[in-house]
Amino acid sequence: MWDSLLRGKFLVQKLKERKDLMRIAAVFLLCMTIGFTGCAGNTPIRDIDYEAEFEKGKAAFNKKKYVKAQLLFNTVVIGASHTELGDDALFYLGESHYFAKEYILAISEYDRLIRRMPFSPFVEQARYRIAKSYVILSPKYFRDQTYSDKALGKLQEFIDDYPGSNRISEAEIDIRELRNKMSHKAYETGILYMKLEEYKSALITFMQVTDLYYDTDFIDLTHLKIIECHFQKGEIDEARAHYDLKRKNIENIKMDDLVDEWFIRGEVIDRIELE
Repeated sequence: MWDSLLRGKFLVQKLKERKDLMRIAAVFLLCMTIGFTGCAGNTPIRDIDYEAEFEKGKAAFNKKKYVKAQLLFNTVVIGASHTELGDDALFYLGESHYFAKEYILAISEYDRLIRRMPFSPFVEQARYRIAKSYVILSPKYFRDQTYSDKALGKLQEFIDDYPGSNRISEAEIDIRELRNKMSHKAYETGILYMKLEEYKSALITFMQVTDLYYDTDFIDLTHLKIIECHFQKGEIDEARAHYDLKRKNIENIKMDDLVDEWFIRGEVIDRIELE
């Protein structure tokens, strides 16, 4: 008896859930129908004046009403697809997201423009905006540097493809700052290995800094730590060879007198002990 009652309640519940799903589906289909009818009131898509919508979008954009501009430009992008006006609207849609600080969405729209219209006069600007978006998304040095990697790649591609651009100087500054950030991260990783007394891993990390980021602010400190790692591993000859080769770097940070004392004593000491 109880089993029959439970089965009955279960069936009633299932029927109710099915009705709810059907109701949701009906509402969704209604919304889709309204959406396809047109983006401007009850005006069918084919009857929309896209030139007027585009100008309204630019007016909203110039007033920094970026959400409104996005809606207007999107109407043109959808309805006037694969036309010059539609591609212009696609660029401004990317701009609207960019200045609204929605950088991932901006990158997506710029990339769509580049793929759709590679000869558009907006392509150069779009490619720079993509690179700059990744620069802005690049986090502090101690966080994941995926966006920094992407920014470096996009900036270098931009410089290679548009050597006469007036954005070159700014792009080169961004590259230097990004490389410095990534060098800092690698250097601090090496320091962490040293604190754990993992000197072999530290050496590998520091060598990556010297190979990849030889022109950054951390190169001199890195050479100092390479010498120290060799000392900690008991590799005095290797430490001496590296010091002789990179003495100028050690002099740059005024640590040559301290390193000289390391070799005299045969061990690493702090500057406090030297004084």
